[in-house]
Amino acid sequence: MSDTYTRTSRTTATRYRDRMHYDRALAHEILDEAYDCTVGFVADGEPRVLPTLHVRVGETLYLHGSSGGRMGLSARGGAVPVAVSVTLLDGLVYARSHLHHSANYRSVVVHGEARLVTDPQEKLAAMAALVDKVGAGRSTDSRPADAKEAAQTSVLALPLVEVSARARRGGVIDDPGDLPLPHWAGVLPVRRVFGPPEPDAGVEADLPAYLPGAGLPWAAPVPLTGQHVRLEPLRLGHATGLVEALGDDEVWEHLPVRRPQTVAAMRDYLAELLRDRWTGSRICWAQVDPADGRVIGMTSYHDVDPGRRALAIGHTAVGKRWWRTGVNTEAKLLLLEHAFDTLGAERVFWYADNRNERSQRAIARLGAVREGVLRRHKQRPDGSWRDTVVFGMTVDDWPVAGPRLRRLLAAGGSPAHAAA
Repeated sequence: MSDTYTRTSRTTATRYRDRMHYDRALAHEILDEAYDCTVGFVADGEPRVLPTLHVRVGETLYLHGSSGGRMGLSARGGAVPVAVSVTLLDGLVYARSHLHHSANYRSVVVHGEARLVTDPQEKLAAMAALVDKVGAGRSTDSRPADAKEAAQTSVLALPLVEVSARARRGGVIDDPGDLPLPHWAGVLPVRRVFGPPEPDAGVEADLPAYLPGAGLPWAAPVPLTGQHVRLEPLRLGHATGLVEALGDDEVWEHLPVRRPQTVAAMRDYLAELLRDRWTGSRICWAQVDPADGRVIGMTSYHDVDPGRRALAIGHTAVGKRWWRTGVNTEAKLLLLEHAFDTLGAERVFWYADNRNERSQRAIARLGAVREGVLRRHKQRPDGSWRDTVVFGMTVDDWPVAGPRLRRLLAAGGSPAHAAA
């Protein structure tokens, strides 16, 4: 499968062609981040626009609707031509002149023919995926639709074939003659922030960790995509892939828990990690092969301190198949870029078992500085006490460490298989 979508007459830009992209990973990222979309179609000879929910599963976009709604009724006689639009507003751009006011945004437009999903299993799977999108694991933590409810719901499947992404990034583009004007100019960032959960009356269950925005907003998990690895916010659905990828005791040798050997045990373990998001003690990602979606391993931020703008990278486990490849190097690079360039971190640090010399060498090769040893810092799964070696990297180190890591990755190098 190509990394880009093929251009068509409907996806070729006529203006601002520099903002148009056909990168498959970028389009997926936007579709996955957005919760809602707008669907355009024709009903009774008239144009219609419908806001609705969507979810991407592989190269198919599923659209939610009512079986009695115009869109669902239009698809009963066969596939219906549609155009789907998704937009994420990232910032308002204030220029010195009216004409050059703009916005920073990311958007996707998909053209194609949407078919009505009639296969019961595909329909239920799509509905579960829609529910999981608002909270990873929510489909197993709520009642599935019964036959009557499923009949009242329409799900349309739109193949991701004619796809284009458009984005504007950066600052103000003013005419040179306007630069001396006394008006303020700049960018006002726009970010989605979730408020505190508000339980319904009578609810006694604990707040689930999968709620959007759970944990510290400063370090909320977001998708991070590279060439060799994609970091997806960890969810219970990764359990099966993690059991397969990490099915070797050597991978878990220096981690603080014993290897979960079954999918059920792994799901329990992941649920525990996800609960940590509420306290801010850990923000977890699954490491995934961007080519085939296969789970490679997992990694995390932990000991997150927004006040001091500091966090640790650790609890990294990578399947042996991917040891000594570019996977771990790029995963660390993505996490460091996100920490320093996006979150504005002042310091990133690592903990390593004093017995784990391989991990210590790997961390040092990332450009981190060995800062000291915490004696009798933690207990190992066997009950023994470990001394923990602390490594750190500051925002002052990052301008040298970042380019060095990028060069190492471009040359096909890798510090080591893992840095716990």
